[in-house]
Amino acid sequence: MADERDASERTEDPTPRRLEEAIRRGDVVKSAEVNTWFLVAAGALMIMVFAAPTAASLQTTLRGLLADSYQIRTEGPALAALVRGLAMQVVGALGIPLILLVIAALAGNFIQHRFVFSVEPVKPQLSRISPAAGLARLFSGQALANFAKGLAKLCVVGAVMTALVWPQRRLLGSLITADPAAILPFATSLALRILGTVVAILAVVAAADYLFQYQQWYERQKMSLREIKEEFRQSEGDPAVKGKLRQLRHSRMRKRMMAAVPKASVVITNPTHFAVALKYERGMNAPVCVAKGVDLIARRIREVAEEHDVPVVENPPLARALHGTVEIDQEIPPEHYRAVAEIIGYIMRLRGLVGRPRRS
Repeated sequence: MADERDASERTEDPTPRRLEEAIRRGDVVKSAEVNTWFLVAAGALMIMVFAAPTAASLQTTLRGLLADSYQIRTEGPALAALVRGLAMQVVGALGIPLILLVIAALAGNFIQHRFVFSVEPVKPQLSRISPAAGLARLFSGQALANFAKGLAKLCVVGAVMTALVWPQRRLLGSLITADPAAILPFATSLALRILGTVVAILAVVAAADYLFQYQQWYERQKMSLREIKEEFRQSEGDPAVKGKLRQLRHSRMRKRMMAAVPKASVVITNPTHFAVALKYERGMNAPVCVAKGVDLIARRIREVAEEHDVPVVENPPLARALHGTVEIDQEIPPEHYRAVAEIIGYIMRLRGLVGRPRRS
């Protein structure tokens, strides 16, 4: 019941991360019909291309063996050398077709999914030896679909082969008395026609089965809303934690700003809303913003500045412009050089005449 309820809750499309995790576990889309089609198609191609030269090569080898049979030495070392040489010639004749068949078998897998190395599918699981789980798999929708697919494939292929062979039934019966040299071309032609038809049918079956397997795999990866929220929390972080971290960063930045205000050269304000603390020393390219803020933070910057006798200059347009264009620890933009230079120059002249003023 829990599994059924969990499956019924999985109504959301899987996320890319969920699909990637499934592939990493070895849970991939795999259709046995695609592999079968590649093997049958490669076999038909091998017969078309390599049947004649392979048969000729084997014929030459066996003909020479029979022709010189009276000269063959059968003692231990000689017989072993004969068998070894014969095996090498057979492997040489069949090697390329066999290698191409192996490549076709691998291609049938690689075309469906990328290479994945995972030990997850071979891990011991109690469900694999459980009689109840075995019966459930035996009568599952997947098993019934595989049975229906196999039965339909058998019927279709059988019907097609019958349609191809039935018109040749009289000729097949007469092959018993025919010259063996005439049997091979006829058998090859008939086999190629049967294989070509089977390959065409299996191509349709493989395409349909791959789409079916993909749909089944995609349904298995579907997620519930709870799983999506949990994945988002793991990938993006808990919103509550992120809020705490953001609050902590703002608090540390505010403390750092307030600690820098006493070292500022001037604080430019809009009396109630904006405050920008600037620092300038001889040798610097331009004044640097060491603190800025609005409303409550702006008022706190003014209070700290007044406590440490840092000049506070009211210039609403300049305060708003600086607040919107300069960041902490950055130099002021060139377009504000003149206005700020006049203020700092005025403050430096006052300090030279009457000491450090409290407020201007």
